[in-house]
Amino acid sequence: MKIRTLAAVAAAVTVASLLAACSSGTNAGSGGGDGKTLTLASVDQGSIEDVVKAFEAANPGVKVNFTTSGADQYQQQIRTQLASGTAPDVMTVWPGNGNPGATYVLAKPGYLLDLSDQPWAAKLPDAVRRVAQYEGRTYNALFGLNGIGALYNEQAMQKVGLQPPGTWTDLLAFCKAATAKGTPAFALGIQDNWVTQLVLYALVATTVHAADRDFDTKMQAGQASFANSPWTTAMAKYQEMNASGCFQRNPLGTSYEASQELAATGKTLGIIQGNWVVALLKGKNPASTYVLKPLPATDDPASFFMPAAAGAGYGVNAKAKNKDLALKFVNFVMSPEGMKVFNGKQGSLPSLPDSGSAVDPGIAELNTFIQGNRTVPFMDQLWPNAKVQQTMLSGLQEIFSNQSTADKVLAAMDADYRSGS
Repeated sequence: MKIRTLAAVAAAVTVASLLAACSSGTNAGSGGGDGKTLTLASVDQGSIEDVVKAFEAANPGVKVNFTTSGADQYQQQIRTQLASGTAPDVMTVWPGNGNPGATYVLAKPGYLLDLSDQPWAAKLPDAVRRVAQYEGRTYNALFGLNGIGALYNEQAMQKVGLQPPGTWTDLLAFCKAATAKGTPAFALGIQDNWVTQLVLYALVATTVHAADRDFDTKMQAGQASFANSPWTTAMAKYQEMNASGCFQRNPLGTSYEASQELAATGKTLGIIQGNWVVALLKGKNPASTYVLKPLPATDDPASFFMPAAAGAGYGVNAKAKNKDLALKFVNFVMSPEGMKVFNGKQGSLPSLPDSGSAVDPGIAELNTFIQGNRTVPFMDQLWPNAKVQQTMLSGLQEIFSNQSTADKVLAAMDADYRSGS
């Protein structure tokens, strides 16, 4: 795959690789600086387990004590742990500046170890390197590239005799036909508030960025806003999808994990998510196969764009008790062997060229969009602070509960955006 095509995409990602659900693993806070015990905190539930096994197998005598947790829980905890000196040696870190666990946010106060001298750092494509760095130094081992779209359960689709929709008009008809057959089109688990953004991002990619590739630059220059742009169109389409029965009943009462169960077992025909969810779906139902396609936002398929960007990676605690072992782990993650395991389990694309990782056939269309320069970064990564995203997430939940409107949410996002970093 020609990873260099992502350089045209600008920077990227928040959600990326926002896997997870409930806590598992062992206590990442245990273990001292003995050189043989690594502590690790991750949101990559369903994939980090195999990476840990492979790392331990390659390093006899080494033990990795790890925890996994949902993105919302993790982001609340990691800053507290870093500030109190109780954070693990290695931790999930998102690219860019979009959330409390992102590269800029954690590197600025000195919480992360500078990884610029590691062998893979100089090999990162420009678009990936940009969001792995803070003030020109690399702090994040970004191993995979992810995309957001509509994931269809192929067996569930065959059972009801429907095909993936190819236009916006077809999408609404598809949702109504699926409901008539007793199987809602898409699972939506917005009890976990980070999930609220994914459908919106998939729509914004086409309605906003396909028509104006310079939209982010105009936002930064004060020449554009959320409230006076096609973001309003994307918001309206999101609400129209809900009104058309595209989702199961009570999305606000459905967790991310529960939404996986619906899509994996064929109780819905699919789910609008990132490709990182594929491993979790297969874990719940190995008999099903999944295909990722762009979410139609217009009636012109040639105009479709997809959100695609670097997923969450791993940073090293600047005060790691086992610094050498921590560096060995992130270098393993960025090695051909580590990438093969990680990208294979997640169904993601490798961030480094010539990594040897195979592309999952289910995400072949995402690969085509990347190579065709028809992708845009996950929207929040070029925003000036994490407040914009948090306002959007809570605002979308309020829209679904009829406590707010799209106009109010977009205006609040503009206010947070203008407040700067």
